[in-house]
Amino acid sequence: MPKSFVLDTNVLLHDPAAMMKFEGQDVILPITVIEELDRFKKQPEMTGRNARQVSRTLDQLRQTARLTDGVDLPHGGTLRVVLCHRDTLKELPAELDRDYGDNAILAVALDLQRRCDCQVVMVSKDTNLRIKADALGLDAEDYETDKVDFSELYAGTAEILVEAETIDRLFKTGAAELDLNKYSLLPNEAVTLINQSNPSHTALGIVEASGKIIPLTKLPYGGVSRIQPRNREQQFALDLLLRDDIQLVTLVGKAGTGKTLLAIAAGLQKVADEHLYSRLLISRPVIPMGKDLGYLPGDLNDKLTPWMQPLYDNFDLIFGTTDSRNKPLHWRRGHEELIEHGLLQIEPLTYIRGRTLPQQFFVVDEAQNLTPHEVKTILTRAGEGTKIILTGDPEQIDNPYVDASSNGLTYAVERFKHESIAAHITLSRGERSPLAERATKVL
Repeated sequence: MPKSFVLDTNVLLHDPAAMMKFEGQDVILPITVIEELDRFKKQPEMTGRNARQVSRTLDQLRQTARLTDGVDLPHGGTLRVVLCHRDTLKELPAELDRDYGDNAILAVALDLQRRCDCQVVMVSKDTNLRIKADALGLDAEDYETDKVDFSELYAGTAEILVEAETIDRLFKTGAAELDLNKYSLLPNEAVTLINQSNPSHTALGIVEASGKIIPLTKLPYGGVSRIQPRNREQQFALDLLLRDDIQLVTLVGKAGTGKTLLAIAAGLQKVADEHLYSRLLISRPVIPMGKDLGYLPGDLNDKLTPWMQPLYDNFDLIFGTTDSRNKPLHWRRGHEELIEHGLLQIEPLTYIRGRTLPQQFFVVDEAQNLTPHEVKTILTRAGEGTKIILTGDPEQIDNPYVDASSNGLTYAVERFKHESIAAHITLSRGERSPLAERATKVL
């Protein structure tokens, strides 16, 4: 039986190309969706841009045929805008507010199901709307074309039992060959080689695309920007961050595992010490945890300080610009000096669209709050010689339109795990403090 998919507004705000991804099927947009897009088009950041992009796409499609009659889509199927008549709204149960936009979308889907010889599916990222649709006898689905199984997320690490000769060869020649297919290893995967006859005899390495395993790079004396890895996962992460042939690194981990600190330390090493990149650019989405603070006084730097303070805390730790009581040492210069010399720039992701970023070490913190479309926008900004680091914790999401399985960070991990220019590490051990580590386990 053919299907007709009725799309909610939040699906298009999440992915403006969503209406093109139901190949060979009919896509229905209730007129209420168009009205809601008009209200969202002036919103800041990605929501407003997505709303405007959908409107532009619909405007182009209407030039080929009337949207109410149906327009053929490039990959098969049709797109149709359906009006919601008052008689249709009257068929809703009395408990549902007929002036509420979501209920008007439900009314269109119910009317279509009654008149159409097809299966009608309500597609929404709103859990409550899907529940109401199911209660009214409609099939309801989440928009899942960009979802991954978070419980099976690629970890980026593996442990392999090998003969002692393999480990010895790794140390002596700087490389050891293994059958990638036999062990299901991926490019740039971090491996721990374990002597099968003596488990205490181990070696750490990285898988190259050629099939060879190479040992971890020896870190500079004193650590990377005064930061020393505290566990095996952090050793793997630092090694991948310092490799110039890897252009994308994703770091996933709970609070306190050192994701942001390691990324900043590696960036400072590459920019300020080795001069391989022209600038360290750090950004994060401006999404509040809990109630928004509202309008903030001052200039741009004053407004951004509450959002960027976690980044400044990492710089204070690296440069030692605070004492043991966390009070500033004014005689020590920290990130301010780097900013003055043009080696460091910290800014929100609001201004990223349309830019080209060559020769930069680009760290995107809190990437779990981004949609897959937003991550694609960021990665396509990379110019020649740029390295991008995405860090985040999918279990701490403040964006209401994504979850642990549909956010841009986990999406990028799964999509790039077979690519030789990308690498990933999942950090699981907290190193911030015993209290922080215990809190992540018991709360």
